[in-house]
Amino acid sequence: MKLIHCADIHLGSKIDSSFPREISARRKEAVRNTFKRLVSYARSNGVKAILLSGDVFDGDNPFKKDKEFFFSVVANNPEIEFFYLRGNHDINGERGEYENLKTFSDCWTAYDLGGVTVSGIEMTGENCTSLYSTLSLEKGGLNIVMLHGQVASSAGMDKINLSKLKDKNIDYLALGHVHEYKSGKLDDRGTWAYSGCLEGRGFDETGEKGFIELDADGGKITSRFVPFAENVIIEKSVDITGVNDAYAASLKVKSEVGLDAKSIYRILLTGEVDYTVDDLVSDAEKYLSGDCLFVRVKDRTRKKIDIHAYDGDTSLKGEFVRAVYASDYSDEDKAKIISYGLKALDGARGIE
Repeated sequence: MKLIHCADIHLGSKIDSSFPREISARRKEAVRNTFKRLVSYARSNGVKAILLSGDVFDGDNPFKKDKEFFFSVVANNPEIEFFYLRGNHDINGERGEYENLKTFSDCWTAYDLGGVTVSGIEMTGENCTSLYSTLSLEKGGLNIVMLHGQVASSAGMDKINLSKLKDKNIDYLALGHVHEYKSGKLDDRGTWAYSGCLEGRGFDETGEKGFIELDADGGKITSRFVPFAENVIIEKSVDITGVNDAYAASLKVKSEVGLDAKSIYRILLTGEVDYTVDDLVSDAEKYLSGDCLFVRVKDRTRKKIDIHAYDGDTSLKGEFVRAVYASDYSDEDKAKIISYGLKALDGARGIE
């Protein structure tokens, strides 16, 4: 039996404000499209059920377009069972009533899939500490448990204490809330995993995004992460020490990063340079923009400073450089302070 574990789709959520309007619109559409593609994948690969471990919507009152989209996908794929456990974002939201849509409440609810039992509970302030003691699973079958929250060392609202779920006959703990893929051993019998979100919505959600495919066969559950995002958001640091201009810097970025036409990048230019290029960031972005969906460049370089060049300099720059070098900061911190300070004094851009 094949199943899919996914979470944190966040239909209707805002997109990173640093993206231009056209990219934001494409990212919003990608969030919907990727969920639609996931269901098509499930249908084509004989997947029996999709486990949605919370935050299908970004809020309790989703946009009409997003709500109609989700429930239409459910209604038009009756051969797939959808298990929808609401998360902290959509805990009070509508769940709909469809024969193939299984929902949960603030008490443990279990569904039999024919050899696999899927159990889940929606966390509240009242049950967040007691839910561990009220979970009861048969030892003989295969047990999947769905929860939404952050793995923690203590129990509480939006917290999941893994130690309290040990030796509960759990074979697979399908978690939501964390937006990147993570997994680990729960006990001698079971494992836990976050599927992460399906699509990154900003530079705080970088890296491969996708879902987890489960196979319940031979008395055990195996899992594999499937990268599935329409566009991957990537952050890379590139040391441009020794580079003389923005075009040369862009060539080094292309060489080291290997830009992909469907991906979104934030490039952090680092290293020590002995020049000042006022348009380093904007020009580098222009030179790179044709090789990817979108790129944002940040200047993290340090200006190479010859302290002796300021020995007789009576300007504010000279006083500043000598004062920093006479301080107790480390050599690395001195270089950073002087670099940012001189850029500020020059009125240069891109020092954030």
